[in-house]
Parts: sequence; C-alpha cells; structure tokens
Amino acid sequence: MKLIHTADWHLGQSFHGQERHTEHRAFLNWLLDTLEERQADALLVAGDIFDVVNPSLRAQELLFHFIVSAHERLPTLDIVLIAGNHDSGNRIELPAPLMRRLRTHALGRVSWLDDGTLDAERLLVPLTDSSGETRAWCLALPFLRPAEVTGAALANDDDGPDDTPNDYVASITRVHRQLIDAAGKCREPGQALVAMSHAHLHGAAVSEASERPIVIGGEESISAALFPDSIAYVALGHLHRAQQVGEARIRYSGSPLPLDFSEVAYPHQVVEVVLDDETLAATEALPVPRPVAMHRVGPAPLEQVLAELEALEDAPALSRDRWPWLEVRVELDSPTPDLRARVEAALEGRALRLLRLERRLPRVGDDDQKTRADLETLGPRRLFEHTWERRWGQPPEEDVLADFDRLRQDVLDADDTSDDNTSADRTSAEQPSTGEAHQ
Repeated sequence: MKLIHTADWHLGQSFHGQERHTEHRAFLNWLLDTLEERQADALLVAGDIFDVVNPSLRAQELLFHFIVSAHERLPTLDIVLIAGNHDSGNRIELPAPLMRRLRTHALGRVSWLDDGTLDAERLLVPLTDSSGETRAWCLALPFLRPAEVTGAALANDDDGPDDTPNDYVASITRVHRQLIDAAGKCREPGQALVAMSHAHLHGAAVSEASERPIVIGGEESISAALFPDSIAYVALGHLHRAQQVGEARIRYSGSPLPLDFSEVAYPHQVVEVVLDDETLAATEALPVPRPVAMHRVGPAPLEQVLAELEALEDAPALSRDRWPWLEVRVELDSPTPDLRARVEAALEGRALRLLRLERRLPRVGDDDQKTRADLETLGPRRLFEHTWERRWGQPPEEDVLADFDRLRQDVLDADDTSDDNTSADRTSAEQPSTGEAHQ
C-alpha cells in the first residue's frame, strides 16, 4: 500500500503582507499530478491546512477544489485531514459529511464518551487499496488544545507513571496512548497502523522564525517513545523542517513551501510511504518544486549587499505574481537615512519583489538600567541627543537635529489643531468638570 504524507500547507498565508495563492495553487496542482503518477492509495495531511483559524474564501476554495479534483482523478484515493494549531477544528469538520462522499475524512477535534473515555472510534480511519480492501488504519489525532484534554476528561485515566513535565503534556500523552490501544484492538492481522498527529516531539529541530509555539511557555513537546513498534509509520505535522525523529518510521514531512525567509535553505518535500502488510517497507522524499524563487541577501555591509543585488538573477519573462521574493539584511556602522532609497534604486526595473529590509545596528554603550535617562529630566531634544549618542557612539550632526526639531514642531502643531477642533465642537453641556479637565 502506498501513502503520501504532507503537512503544514498554511493556505491563505500572508507573507509580509503579500498573498501566496499562486504558490499554493501551483503546489496543489503538482501534488495532484504526483498522486496520480505514483498511484497513491491515500493522502495524509497532518495539520495546519490553513494559516489562520478564519481563512479567506480563496484559501478555502483552494482546498475544496483540490479535494474534488483528487477524487475525479483518483476515485479510490482516501484523504485524511487533521486540524493543526493554526486551524479551527470546528471549521475543518464543518464540511465533513460532504467530504466523506469524496472519500475524504476531516478530523478537527476530539470528543469524549459518557464515561469520560476518549471516543477513539471516530478517530480511526480505514485506508483501503485500489480493490477496496482495508489494508491499514490511520490514527487521525488532530491538534489537542489544553482546554480539550486537561482536567476531568482524563482524570480517571491510569496508564501508569508519566515522565511528562506538565499536566497538558501528560494529558495529550494519555490521549495518544488511548488511541493507540483502541487501534490495536480494532485492526485485523495483516493491517498496518499509521499514526498521524500535529505535535512537537522531543529532539525535533524547529524553524528559526515561522513556527508558532503550540503552548505558551514552550514545554509542549512529547516523547517519540509514545509510538510503539506496532505503529508502522508516524506522520507528523507542525515543524516545518523535514526530518525523522529517532527512527525512519517517525517523520515530519515539513512544509511544502518555505513559510519564512529563514526556511529558504530547507528541503521542501512530501514523503511517499510504502507499507507491506503490517510493516513499513520504504519511504522516499519527493522534492516539491518551488513555484516562486526566494532570495535572502546579507547580512553584510551596504556596498556588499548592493553588489549581491546586482548579481541576482530576476525573472522578467514571468508574470508579476511569479517574481522572486526578496529579503535584504544590511549591517550598518553609522546612520544611513537613505538606505531604503539606495536599495530600491538598485532594484529599479528588476523583476524582484522586495518584501523585507532589515537594518542590523551596532550595539554601542551599556544598556544597563542605571544609564537610562527620562523625558522629564532631559526634555525631548536632549533626550534625543542622548539616545542617538548611546546608539551610534557619536553625537547627532546639525542636520539630524534640524530634522528632529522640524518633526517635533509638526507634532506640536498637529496637537494644537486637534485641541482647537475638539474645543470648537464641544457644546456647553459637554464641558468637563474641573477634575476631568485637569486629568
């Protein structure tokens, strides 16, 4: 039996204020072709289908169009979707009755039976081959929020001692164990077990900037030892870097597209999984073509950055929505007020889209609290001079001070105008009391 494991699509992501529908559509079209070419029996999507809990209509349209197209091209394909921490579980499950007619199972949340135990049956999805025979079971466990799993729901559960650091981790550990136990009782000889979860495992490598912590405080990771040898494959979502955790059978597929400039150098892929009866026979990483190039220049001094920009290849033959994204990081040793203008001049007429310009400033002086001065002590102009000198190691020049004075006067003039308008509009019945006027 052949499965394709993917995760962290983040449909509808706004990338520094720019939409990425073109990239997501290109990935989904590639995935459709890959499913057909590889004659996959099932597609597993391990959470973070959307980027936000209230995705745009265009983002939802991408998902539903993909599901319909996949069913048209591969009528026996099973699709299993789980909600991630970016998703709304209720939204993922809302169209579930319609999706099931397209052999798509959408699991967004867990539920509990009257006796307080996990309703495991609804999370166990049969995976069939092209002849319709059940060859595996998918343990489809959506992201578990603290309110869903802590407290009374699992208070009477006793799976032995836990070596977990907090109540939340202990609770999601028990949920995994209960589901794995139920799956073991459900399957028949020759049927494989495939666990799918959106979680952070101990020892897995996180991305530099793009992954939202699942739980505030950061102590949300669970142990890979949760998954016994009876689980043939563990399809994980949440971490954007493709990786295995300890064993080849426990994998994050990673995101199919870089979701931040810090992920430019990652391999982006989906994973093909081949099962032989109850066991894992093979895995293969299938690289995802990057529909829009992404460049990260610097950090370096400005002259070097400008030279690197000059050497960049752009794509004038492509439509604007396919032009490469660009981040520029400049190391400064002195104030450069015209930095953006110089960078934009270097890019003028080029088929590149500058999304982010980062200034890296030198650390000058001591930031200890004792050296700080306040506005009341120094006044605005002196405080500005003091802050500038501590930041740059030299006093501001006269033209800088002149700019500051003009800006301060503009602010004062704007305040005076605002006060005049407010006074003119106020009727006698609306005049404040003496105490209110003082405040």
